[in-house]
Amino acid sequence: MTSPPVDLDDQALAARALAGHQDAYAALMRRHRDAVWRLARSHVGDADEALDITQEVFVAAFAALARYDGARPFRTWIARITLNKCRDWGRRRAVRRFFAFARPIDEAGEIADAALDPEQAAQSQRELARINAAVAALPASLKDVLLLRTIEAMSQADTAALLNLSEKAVETRLYRARAKLAAALGE
Repeated sequence: MTSPPVDLDDQALAARALAGHQDAYAALMRRHRDAVWRLARSHVGDADEALDITQEVFVAAFAALARYDGARPFRTWIARITLNKCRDWGRRRAVRRFFAFARPIDEAGEIADAALDPEQAAQSQRELARINAAVAALPASLKDVLLLRTIEAMSQADTAALLNLSEKAVETRLYRARAKLAAALGE
């Protein structure tokens, strides 16, 4: 099979994938996997978990591809699946925390960034953890808007469509999310 031309839009790739062309679905995955991973990573705060969620998203998307409405952006559709998988992850998080303590001690170590000295790396890691915790502590209604608008750089209209909100509601929730983050981070 030849790989699909890179100039095919998402709708055409989805149609080819539904017709049995695996290369077309692979092209869709390549086109959207980084955005899906970033959204998942921002939502759950863990790169490894985000990778697992990304895999789950594309498995679920492939299974539901026949329900994709080609008149709407694929990115919005896949983002909705990603948010749903992140919410599923959140519901299972308590169980994962319990089992996290059973990991071997040699897996617990983190390798510091070679570009930073150990003190800088530790400070950077603490600050990142503090920010991730503040984002994770936001209510889902605010967190989803913040992540879609700032991390994924989705337009206000696309974010509103994805979350079934008005554009004004997106604007208000983004303002509230930023205010809560600033307060939580002491800025």
